[in-house]
Amino acid sequence: MVSRTDRSRFAEWWWTIDKFLLIALLALVFGGVVLSFAASPSVADRIGAPTYHFVQRQAAFAIPAIAVMIGVSMLSPRQVRKTAFILYGVMLLLTIATLFFGTEIKGSRRWLNLIGMSIQPTEFLKPAFVILIAYMLDEVGSRRFEIPGKPVAAFILVMTLAPVVAQPDLGQAMLLSIVWCSLFFLAGLPWLWTVMLAGLGATGLAGAYVVFPHVAGRINRFLDPAGKDTFQVDTALDAFQAGGWLGVGPGEGTVKQILPDAHTDFVFAVTAEEFGLIVCMGLVAVFAFVVLRSLSHARDEPDGFVRLAASGLAILFGVQACINIAVNLHLMPAKGMTLPFISYGGSSLVAIGLEMGFLLALTRRRPRIDAALRSPVFLTRRENAA
Repeated sequence: MVSRTDRSRFAEWWWTIDKFLLIALLALVFGGVVLSFAASPSVADRIGAPTYHFVQRQAAFAIPAIAVMIGVSMLSPRQVRKTAFILYGVMLLLTIATLFFGTEIKGSRRWLNLIGMSIQPTEFLKPAFVILIAYMLDEVGSRRFEIPGKPVAAFILVMTLAPVVAQPDLGQAMLLSIVWCSLFFLAGLPWLWTVMLAGLGATGLAGAYVVFPHVAGRINRFLDPAGKDTFQVDTALDAFQAGGWLGVGPGEGTVKQILPDAHTDFVFAVTAEEFGLIVCMGLVAVFAFVVLRSLSHARDEPDGFVRLAASGLAILFGVQACINIAVNLHLMPAKGMTLPFISYGGSSLVAIGLEMGFLLALTRRRPRIDAALRSPVFLTRRENAA
């Protein structure tokens, strides 16, 4: 047990961190390892790999993901901002590099081999982008610098989306755009900007439909599935039906045997088949708890940058989870979006650990120096706001 009189860095972190939020995130990490036992063996067998190949890799990447999450959560808001600025610059360059040196998979260049490791720079770019936009919007709101913050934020969006769309990775581009619009709304978006953004969004969707054949194909299959290849989505829905409320039992699923991306995009469907809808609803409840608790912290946060950055990271996490679950339930066209901490993927797991580390750091209770005692007094969010 850590004493309250202990002034070490770990003790300060322990007494200021949101422990409920930390426990929920750790539960998702360990849940991803457990669910990989259900979802990945059939995929490994199909490609001729050892049965528990993906399980072992998921567990191996979970360790650095937890280490990164806890390490980053010890940073101050100022350190979070500086780290995000550096990370954004490096990852934007690496994202551009994928267009020239990336490994092509299914027609897209999203992966880069560095020092014998394969990484997806876009995954690490997303949280840094959110923090950068939050900083720009807060600087405008506080008028600390005479800079055209909103146009600069718009320029940063275009600069970020350009290489992502060129890969092409329309799912990540859509996710970044949604979070960007959300931050603008939270920062106080004029009605004129609202109309303009709605028009740009509709134009962007129409352009993607015309320019990218695979996007048009996915939308057409979603709107008119008759006579088109909807095998993967249909199989996912069969998994939900087979599982019912309680599931068929761990390792007893049969529909998952023919589901191509059972360990990545459709792990939620495998969870439904083997563990049932009750476990699926519990998983959704954990995601909802993380998002709502983070937004609650942000609501009571007096610092504008922290309020926007924490909100943006929570929205990024929640919208990504919603997109994956919606695709599994055939509520929207397939996007190739992972379920945070649950889907298999080393880059995704470590990047989301970094993202949630930033969020934990920003939602920590911070001290206010008492003028009389000259000692730090830790306040709750509501006391600090008052």
